[in-house]
Amino acid sequence: MSIQDLSSTISDPVISQHTYPYPAIICPDLIGPRNRKRQGYMNIPTPAELKRKRESLGLKQADVARLAGVSQSMIARIESGTVDPRVSTLRKVIDVLTEAGRSKVTAHHVMCRPVFSVLVSDPISRAVGIMEERGISQVPVLENGVPVGCISETAIVTAMDRGTFSRETAPLVRDCMESGFPTVPPDADLTVVVHLLQDNHAVLVVDRGAIQGVITKHDLISLIT
Repeated sequence: MSIQDLSSTISDPVISQHTYPYPAIICPDLIGPRNRKRQGYMNIPTPAELKRKRESLGLKQADVARLAGVSQSMIARIESGTVDPRVSTLRKVIDVLTEAGRSKVTAHHVMCRPVFSVLVSDPISRAVGIMEERGISQVPVLENGVPVGCISETAIVTAMDRGTFSRETAPLVRDCMESGFPTVPPDADLTVVVHLLQDNHAVLVVDRGAIQGVITKHDLISLIT
Protein backbone atom coordinates (compact mmCIF):
# COMPACT_ATOMS: atom_id res chain seq x y z
CA MET A 1 0.00 0.00 0.00
CA SER A 2 1.43 3.37 -0.99
CA ILE A 3 1.39 6.68 0.86
CA GLN A 4 -1.53 7.77 -1.28
CA ASP A 5 -3.62 4.89 0.05
CA LEU A 6 -3.45 6.29 3.57
CA SER A 7 -6.77 7.97 2.90
CA SER A 8 -8.53 4.62 2.88
CA THR A 9 -7.08 3.50 6.21
CA ILE A 10 -7.69 6.51 8.44
CA SER A 11 -10.53 8.89 9.01
CA ASP A 12 -8.81 11.84 10.72
CA PRO A 13 -7.23 13.99 9.47
CA VAL A 14 -8.86 13.85 6.04
CA ILE A 15 -6.22 12.76 3.52
CA SER A 16 -6.41 13.50 -0.17
CA GLN A 17 -6.69 10.44 -2.41
CA HIS A 18 -4.69 12.30 -5.03
CA THR A 19 -1.04 13.18 -5.24
CA TYR A 20 -0.22 16.88 -5.10
CA PRO A 21 3.14 18.56 -5.64
CA TYR A 22 5.20 19.69 -2.67
CA PRO A 23 4.89 21.64 -0.43
CA ALA A 24 2.09 20.19 1.63
CA ILE A 25 -0.50 22.67 2.77
CA ILE A 26 -3.58 22.63 4.91
CA CYS A 27 -6.60 23.54 2.78
CA PRO A 28 -9.88 23.26 4.72
CA ASP A 29 -11.76 24.88 1.83
CA LEU A 30 -11.03 21.92 -0.43
CA ILE A 31 -13.00 19.41 1.60
CA GLY A 32 -16.73 19.01 1.90
CA PRO A 33 -18.80 20.95 4.43
CA ARG A 34 -19.36 17.82 6.52
CA ASN A 35 -15.61 17.39 7.09
CA ARG A 36 -14.56 21.03 7.53
CA LYS A 37 -14.57 20.74 11.31
CA ARG A 38 -11.95 18.04 11.15
CA GLN A 39 -8.23 18.64 11.49
CA GLY A 40 -7.60 19.62 7.89
CA TYR A 41 -6.93 18.46 4.39
CA MET A 42 -3.33 17.31 3.85
CA ASN A 43 -1.80 17.16 0.40
CA ILE A 44 0.38 14.07 0.15
CA PRO A 45 3.62 14.25 -1.89
CA THR A 46 4.94 11.06 -3.41
CA PRO A 47 8.08 9.39 -2.00
CA ALA A 48 10.00 10.64 -5.04
CA GLU A 49 8.81 14.20 -4.45
CA LEU A 50 9.88 14.07 -0.81
CA LYS A 51 13.35 12.86 -1.79
CA ARG A 52 13.66 15.44 -4.58
CA LYS A 53 12.66 18.25 -2.24
CA ARG A 54 15.11 17.13 0.45
CA GLU A 55 17.97 16.98 -2.04
CA SER A 56 17.11 20.39 -3.51
CA LEU A 57 17.44 21.87 -0.02
CA GLY A 58 20.84 20.27 0.47
CA LEU A 59 19.62 18.17 3.38
CA LYS A 60 20.75 14.65 4.18
CA GLN A 61 18.38 11.96 5.36
CA ALA A 62 20.06 12.21 8.76
CA ASP A 63 19.29 15.95 8.89
CA VAL A 64 15.60 15.44 8.20
CA ALA A 65 15.46 12.54 10.67
CA ARG A 66 17.04 14.62 13.44
CA LEU A 67 14.73 17.60 12.88
CA ALA A 68 11.63 15.44 12.60
CA GLY A 69 12.51 13.28 15.59
CA VAL A 70 12.54 9.99 13.70
CA SER A 71 15.20 7.50 12.64
CA GLN A 72 17.25 7.87 9.48
CA SER A 73 16.10 4.43 8.39
CA MET A 74 12.49 5.64 8.57
CA ILE A 75 13.30 8.55 6.22
CA ALA A 76 15.04 6.15 3.83
CA ARG A 77 12.05 3.79 3.84
CA ILE A 78 9.57 6.65 3.32
CA GLU A 79 11.56 7.93 0.33
CA SER A 80 11.83 4.45 -1.16
CA GLY A 81 8.10 3.85 -0.72
CA THR A 82 8.62 0.64 1.26
CA VAL A 83 6.77 1.81 4.38
CA ASP A 84 3.44 3.44 5.12
CA PRO A 85 4.27 5.96 7.87
CA ARG A 86 1.86 7.16 10.49
CA VAL A 87 0.15 10.38 9.51
CA SER A 88 1.83 12.19 12.41
CA THR A 89 5.26 11.01 11.22
CA LEU A 90 4.62 12.06 7.65
CA ARG A 91 3.40 15.45 8.81
CA LYS A 92 6.60 15.98 10.81
CA VAL A 93 8.73 15.19 7.76
CA ILE A 94 6.70 17.52 5.55
CA ASP A 95 6.85 20.30 8.15
CA VAL A 96 10.65 19.99 8.33
CA LEU A 97 11.01 20.28 4.56
CA THR A 98 8.53 23.15 4.37
CA GLU A 99 10.32 25.14 7.06
CA ALA A 100 13.71 24.48 5.46
CA GLY A 101 12.37 25.73 2.15
CA ARG A 102 11.07 28.94 3.69
CA SER A 103 14.41 29.78 5.27
CA LYS A 104 16.46 29.01 2.18
CA VAL A 105 16.71 32.62 1.07
CA THR A 106 20.35 33.32 0.39
CA ALA A 107 22.61 36.35 0.18
CA HIS A 108 22.54 36.04 -3.60
CA HIS A 109 18.76 36.61 -3.61
CA VAL A 110 18.88 39.95 -1.78
CA MET A 111 22.24 41.47 -2.68
CA CYS A 112 22.50 44.65 -4.74
CA ARG A 113 24.90 45.23 -7.60
CA PRO A 114 27.02 46.71 -8.98
CA VAL A 115 29.06 47.51 -5.89
CA PHE A 116 30.50 51.01 -5.89
CA SER A 117 33.89 51.16 -4.20
CA VAL A 118 37.00 53.30 -3.78
CA LEU A 119 40.72 52.59 -3.44
CA VAL A 120 42.79 53.28 -0.34
CA SER A 121 44.77 55.83 -2.36
CA ASP A 122 41.70 57.70 -3.66
CA PRO A 123 40.96 61.19 -2.34
CA ILE A 124 38.09 61.34 0.10
CA SER A 125 36.31 63.64 -2.33
CA ARG A 126 35.83 60.65 -4.63
CA ALA A 127 34.15 58.65 -1.87
CA VAL A 128 31.95 61.62 -0.97
CA GLY A 129 30.98 62.04 -4.62
CA ILE A 130 29.93 58.39 -4.93
CA MET A 131 27.89 58.52 -1.72
CA GLU A 132 26.11 61.71 -2.81
CA GLU A 133 25.44 60.48 -6.34
CA ARG A 134 24.20 57.03 -5.29
CA GLY A 135 22.36 58.05 -2.15
CA ILE A 136 24.39 55.74 0.10
CA SER A 137 26.22 56.40 3.34
CA GLN A 138 29.21 54.06 3.05
CA VAL A 139 31.35 52.34 0.43
CA PRO A 140 33.86 49.50 0.61
CA VAL A 141 37.56 50.24 0.19
CA LEU A 142 39.64 47.99 -2.07
CA GLU A 143 43.33 47.33 -2.48
CA ASN A 144 44.46 45.20 -5.39
CA GLY A 145 40.84 44.18 -5.89
CA VAL A 146 40.47 42.87 -2.33
CA PRO A 147 38.18 44.56 0.23
CA VAL A 148 40.34 45.93 3.06
CA GLY A 149 38.03 48.41 4.76
CA CYS A 150 35.17 50.83 4.33
CA ILE A 151 34.58 54.53 4.48
CA SER A 152 31.37 56.11 5.72
CA GLU A 153 29.88 59.54 6.23
CA THR A 154 30.22 59.02 9.98
CA ALA A 155 33.93 58.18 9.69
CA ILE A 156 34.58 61.29 7.59
CA VAL A 157 32.76 63.58 10.03
CA THR A 158 34.61 61.99 12.96
CA ALA A 159 37.96 62.54 11.22
CA MET A 160 37.06 66.18 10.59
CA ASP A 161 36.16 66.68 14.25
CA ARG A 162 39.47 65.18 15.37
CA GLY A 163 41.47 67.36 13.01
CA THR A 164 42.82 64.33 11.17
CA PHE A 165 42.90 66.08 7.82
CA SER A 166 45.80 68.30 6.83
CA ARG A 167 45.10 71.62 5.16
CA GLU A 168 48.21 71.29 3.01
CA THR A 169 47.24 68.04 1.31
CA ALA A 170 44.02 66.54 0.04
CA PRO A 171 42.82 63.90 2.53
CA LEU A 172 42.87 60.34 1.27
CA VAL A 173 40.55 57.43 1.92
CA ARG A 174 43.20 55.68 4.00
CA ASP A 175 43.17 58.64 6.43
CA CYS A 176 39.76 57.74 7.85
CA MET A 177 39.16 54.21 6.65
CA GLU A 178 37.25 51.94 9.01
CA SER A 179 37.32 48.18 9.42
CA GLY A 180 36.03 46.32 6.40
CA PHE A 181 32.54 44.93 5.98
CA PRO A 182 32.08 41.26 6.84
CA THR A 183 31.86 38.95 3.85
CA VAL A 184 29.66 35.98 3.05
CA PRO A 185 29.45 33.60 0.08
CA PRO A 186 26.48 33.92 -2.32
CA ASP A 187 24.80 30.84 -0.85
CA ALA A 188 24.92 32.10 2.75
CA ASP A 189 21.56 31.80 4.50
CA LEU A 190 19.69 35.05 5.04
CA THR A 191 19.70 34.48 8.80
CA VAL A 192 23.50 34.77 8.75
CA VAL A 193 23.27 38.11 6.95
CA VAL A 194 20.67 39.42 9.41
CA HIS A 195 22.95 38.56 12.32
CA LEU A 196 25.98 40.28 10.75
CA LEU A 197 24.02 43.45 10.00
CA GLN A 198 23.26 43.92 13.69
CA ASP A 199 26.75 45.38 14.17
CA ASN A 200 27.85 46.39 10.66
CA HIS A 201 26.92 48.95 8.03
CA ALA A 202 26.75 46.34 5.29
CA VAL A 203 27.72 42.82 4.26
CA LEU A 204 29.70 42.05 1.12
CA VAL A 205 28.88 39.00 -0.97
CA VAL A 206 32.17 37.54 -2.20
CA ASP A 207 32.76 34.59 -4.48
CA ARG A 208 36.29 33.32 -5.15
CA GLY A 209 37.79 36.57 -3.94
CA ALA A 210 35.63 38.79 -6.17
CA ILE A 211 32.87 41.04 -4.84
CA GLN A 212 29.51 40.00 -6.29
CA GLY A 213 27.17 42.30 -4.38
CA VAL A 214 26.41 44.16 -1.18
CA ILE A 215 23.57 43.93 1.34
CA THR A 216 22.55 46.74 3.68
CA LYS A 217 19.88 46.97 6.38
CA HIS A 218 17.73 48.87 3.90
CA ASP A 219 17.84 45.91 1.51
CA LEU A 220 16.49 43.62 4.24
CA ILE A 221 13.77 46.03 5.27
CA SER A 222 12.61 46.29 1.67
CA LEU A 223 11.83 42.56 1.70
CA ILE A 224 8.81 43.13 3.93
CA THR A 225 7.33 46.02 1.96
